[in-house]
Amino acid sequence: MEGSEITQQAVDDDLSLKKKVFVAGATGSTGKRIVEQLLAKGFAVKAGVRDLDKAKTSLSANPSLQFVKVDVTEGSDKLAEAIGDDTEAVVCATGFRPGWDLLAPWKVDNFGTVNLVEACRKVNVNRFILISSILVNGAAMGQLLNPAYIFLNVFGLTLVAKLQAENHIRKSGINYTIIRPGGLKNDPPTGNVVMEPEDTLYEGSISRDQVAEVAVESLAYPEASYKVVEIVARPDAPKRAYHDLFGSIVQR
Repeated sequence: MEGSEITQQAVDDDLSLKKKVFVAGATGSTGKRIVEQLLAKGFAVKAGVRDLDKAKTSLSANPSLQFVKVDVTEGSDKLAEAIGDDTEAVVCATGFRPGWDLLAPWKVDNFGTVNLVEACRKVNVNRFILISSILVNGAAMGQLLNPAYIFLNVFGLTLVAKLQAENHIRKSGINYTIIRPGGLKNDPPTGNVVMEPEDTLYEGSISRDQVAEVAVESLAYPEASYKVVEIVARPDAPKRAYHDLFGSIVQR
């Protein structure tokens, strides 16, 4: 009996020592992949979701997975309570649903992200990963007539909302990695990750699996800290270690 109790205690201690990551937008197409990859890497995950029933059907049960009902648009106080003081990092993979509400991008992609950042500050979480998009700064890049820039801004200036949220993160003092992927594909990867500095890429696509991988790997490497990276996948690109990819980016 004593032996079994010691064994169980060791298991409990091991679980309590796991690094806990809060994922906002955990049932989204990219967020779900981030949760799954975090769990596979041995992290404990708090999945921030608006619909608990949907979450429990879309994500497999796991002893290291906890569901937390949250809405990023409801303010930082509620978010801080959901994130808690046992969380080491927050990954924001939220995104608005296209519709007739032209304020939706600002509510989710701007105010929602800002709320998450402020919640982190309230509970002393100092690591923040944001999934953004290439072309958020398209106007400064001379890409105003780029069809992708025009399309993504049709629904309430989505890219402008994302850029404003990025700027808030960068001024917050929190250790951030902002990941700007190209066009998102649900298919498995067909090429290797290409990583470039901010405001460099204006075309290209990437599997959501690889976006999730970059997000998870950014937690492991100090070279990813305080950086904005843009990513696409290309069949002819050489496969590079994430240590090298993040290390190759010189932040402006």
